[in-house]
Amino acid sequence: MDRTHLLNELWEYQLKFGYISEKAISRISKKLKVSIVEVESVTTFYHFFHQKPTGKFIVYLNNSIISDIKGHEAVKAAFEKETGSTFNEYGDNEFSLFDTSCIGMSDQEPAALINFQPFTDLTPKKVKGIIDSLKNDENVKDIASKTKSKIQYHPEGDKAIIFRSYEMGKSIREGIKYSPDEIVDKISKAKLLGLGGAFFPVGYKWNSCKNNEADTKYIICNADEGEPGTFKDRALLQYLPGLVIEGMVLAGYATGAKEGIIYLRAEYQYFKKRLEGLLEEFRKTKLLGKDILGVKDFDFDIRIQLGAGSYVCGAASALIESLEGRRGEPPVRTWSATKHGFRHKPTVVNNVETLAYASRIIELGEDHFLSLGTEESPGTKLISISGDVAKPGIYEIEYGTPIIDMLGIEMSQATSPYFIQVSGPSGECINNTEFNRRICKEDIMCGGSFMVFNRTRDLLNILRNFMEFFKEESCGVCTPCRAGNYILNEKVKKMQRGLASQEDIKEIKQWGNIIKLSSRCGLGKSSPNSLIYAVEKFKDYFNLKIPPTNEFLNVEFDMQDAVQEFDSFIKDTQPELDK
Repeated sequence: MDRTHLLNELWEYQLKFGYISEKAISRISKKLKVSIVEVESVTTFYHFFHQKPTGKFIVYLNNSIISDIKGHEAVKAAFEKETGSTFNEYGDNEFSLFDTSCIGMSDQEPAALINFQPFTDLTPKKVKGIIDSLKNDENVKDIASKTKSKIQYHPEGDKAIIFRSYEMGKSIREGIKYSPDEIVDKISKAKLLGLGGAFFPVGYKWNSCKNNEADTKYIICNADEGEPGTFKDRALLQYLPGLVIEGMVLAGYATGAKEGIIYLRAEYQYFKKRLEGLLEEFRKTKLLGKDILGVKDFDFDIRIQLGAGSYVCGAASALIESLEGRRGEPPVRTWSATKHGFRHKPTVVNNVETLAYASRIIELGEDHFLSLGTEESPGTKLISISGDVAKPGIYEIEYGTPIIDMLGIEMSQATSPYFIQVSGPSGECINNTEFNRRICKEDIMCGGSFMVFNRTRDLLNILRNFMEFFKEESCGVCTPCRAGNYILNEKVKKMQRGLASQEDIKEIKQWGNIIKLSSRCGLGKSSPNSLIYAVEKFKDYFNLKIPPTNEFLNVEFDMQDAVQEFDSFIKDTQPELDK
């Protein structure tokens, strides 16, 4: 057993004891022949590993912006009141409460995980009922919420690519009619792009891996969906996991890989057992394992690796580091993963949605895929829509669909949309002059999420939430991302206090460009996007917040806020003083 089992070893202690003790770290160190310092380094990197004792019930409450606008603060206060615990503090209480980033349920906010079981659409009243039930020894799993997102829209008739009837093994049976070269050609002709946000040509990646000779190759499914507002991959793994598995099998067939790994984000572990059951069903029906469907030497199997809570592991290079039992920090890469990836072997890393589409392309044929969408962006795309809409959920749209249609009465029914964040905080925001833009390569691409905000929402509060997210989720390995996002966050806070000047806007743009140009990974480079776009596209808003010159800028002083803590202290201690 080597260090690639490190995450699993850490999870064993975390799930059994609620934390990872010094003794556990020492035992793991000896077992895997990895130094104690390295084991501690990995343990402290991931959000869901604790080194101090926790309560019987560990609550992770999502603090994303969608949760915030749906009532997060009232729910947070209810958890503290009902449990007698304080968020982000360790103690001897039965309940341990922690803030966490988006948990992939933006259409069902506020949402939380309790012992990694999901609880959605929370209210203070619901929180009271949940905590009372747990105190009465009810099983967490028995009272957990159903989390399947509603599929709100897909093209009519034969135009739907993903959300149509599914027959287990159909795409694999179709695929073995062709040679590996022909499979790669079909994916290339279909112009399938990576749908995790980078939009890299899938056919090129598969072909590169196929042409790199090695005794071992790997196919990795990136199911570490951590971009706030995005939940399409979760929906796919809950509705049509077979499509994703078949996409991995086809990728293995095309490239010569024998082993596949689903890197499943920790927040989604509540359906891990169901996925493992499906993999076993694939094996029993000869769709996984040796000589798949009787094809000699077509051997391929899949295992699931649970992540541990790190946004940056959504980047392929960081994910591979994590799989190898290291901190999920993007390394300085000399080679692509298709040449030197996992265990320094040729590796394909594709996200959940990409693999599902690859499966459908082989099943339906590339010509069918090319008959939909636009010239540069054929086919359809899955979008997670949340926020100020009447119908949050999953949308399968044809590429080329105007944004105004997605907001309209036939789809999400947005209420007075004003600020829309496309592709999560690392993407691009748009204003109401851009609603006629189309989702496609020729205009604006979307990694998978739309967060819709109306005019009643505080734009600075939205941007601060985004910047807080990047400040917390930066792996910290490179200075531009680590320090730059802290500075940008402070700039937003300064604007909220009414103390910012035009010079601050100028510095936001300068720091944003530094981060974009010099961060080590793609996630770091994209972290300032939302703020940079916002100050350009919402100039009227920022002009109201920031004076045109610095001449009469006064320091803000809020007397009520300044004496609030003192007043609270006096109120609490007055009965004792009266005695």
